[in-house]
Amino acid sequence: MSDQTHTGRSALTRLMLVLVPLAAMLVAFVWIASIDPLRGFNNGAPPVEAPTVERTILDETGIGLRVRAGGSDPMVIAQVAVDDAFWSFTQDPAGPIERGDAVWVRIPYPWVLGEAHLVNLLSSTGTGFEHEIAVAVPTPKATGTQLRTQALIGAIVGLLPVALGLMFYPAMRGVGSTGMNFLLALTVGLLAFLLVDMTAEALELAAGAAALFQGSAMVWLAGLSSFLLLMAIGRWRGQPEGLALAFFIALGIGLHNFGEGLAIGGAFAAGSAGLGTFLVLGFALHNVTEGIGIAAPMLRFRPPLWTFPALTLLAGGPAVLGMWAGSLAYAPQWSALALAVGAGAILQVMIEVGSYLMRQNRDRQAVLFSPAVIGGFLGGIAFMYATAALIKV
Repeated sequence: MSDQTHTGRSALTRLMLVLVPLAAMLVAFVWIASIDPLRGFNNGAPPVEAPTVERTILDETGIGLRVRAGGSDPMVIAQVAVDDAFWSFTQDPAGPIERGDAVWVRIPYPWVLGEAHLVNLLSSTGTGFEHEIAVAVPTPKATGTQLRTQALIGAIVGLLPVALGLMFYPAMRGVGSTGMNFLLALTVGLLAFLLVDMTAEALELAAGAAALFQGSAMVWLAGLSSFLLLMAIGRWRGQPEGLALAFFIALGIGLHNFGEGLAIGGAFAAGSAGLGTFLVLGFALHNVTEGIGIAAPMLRFRPPLWTFPALTLLAGGPAVLGMWAGSLAYAPQWSALALAVGAGAILQVMIEVGSYLMRQNRDRQAVLFSPAVIGGFLGGIAFMYATAALIKV
């Protein structure tokens, strides 16, 4: 009886030790808000306003802008000018835009196909915020024809090259230990390029997001969280190898291809890129080595046939989803977040493939500086860098 009473009292004591500081915090914050200690420093300057245009839609009704407020006080859009001429506009929802909220601003402006337009949002304080439409093209709509076309392009740049790379699996099975080391190092090299490329692109997108999302910190923290989570999952029952490692590589590459699809779809919708045949071929060539990298950990055994279409779908299918999302519902902060998660996954795969490479050799330290490993790693980076030049627009 005394033990139960002691346990009950201990639990109550621990609860009070938590509740008392929480109550003190609440009282302190209410007190600070009520006295407004910075009121005496108010010199009459207007509040800070930092709107961000997250998405632009051009259709037969005119121009639509999704605007997110990021300033210190609610913001009011008083006037809108397009190409130095004031135009009527509607706002949904109407009224002041609270910090962090987003509204749609619709302008019945007769935009001209292929030309540039400059939109200037004037707030109630008289401050103007410019948004440039570099090339005016109709925003894609979610029609059956549009979705099928985007799915085809996504399949060509995602599914097809991965499948072609996996077709090298029978030829790769005959390599010896040196060839195996080369292929594993090649995998790490191409993943290293993808890691740098994804991180740079994520940071670039994050810079265009509203300041309240803390873009740079969001990218690094999301990438780190993704890496730690996947490392914990991957090592739940020991270090992954063989088929399990191949699926982790396909997952990491799939997240990269989702980000790649986002970039293609977003650029295509904004009119900043034209997907010509040469560009599509460049994407396909650039991604062929991904299938080779996925196949490398499976060379020491014969996997069932169903694994090959499954790995192809996991690694290449997200390109189609990214293509749809990028062209129909693009936002810089969510695109940056997706790329950051993919970068964390790529880093996890690099560590697991490197660990697997070392486990396959007796002299773990010397193998890292062997000609096969150095040549494979640098060859993977060089191939990805050279083919990336074909797809940069």
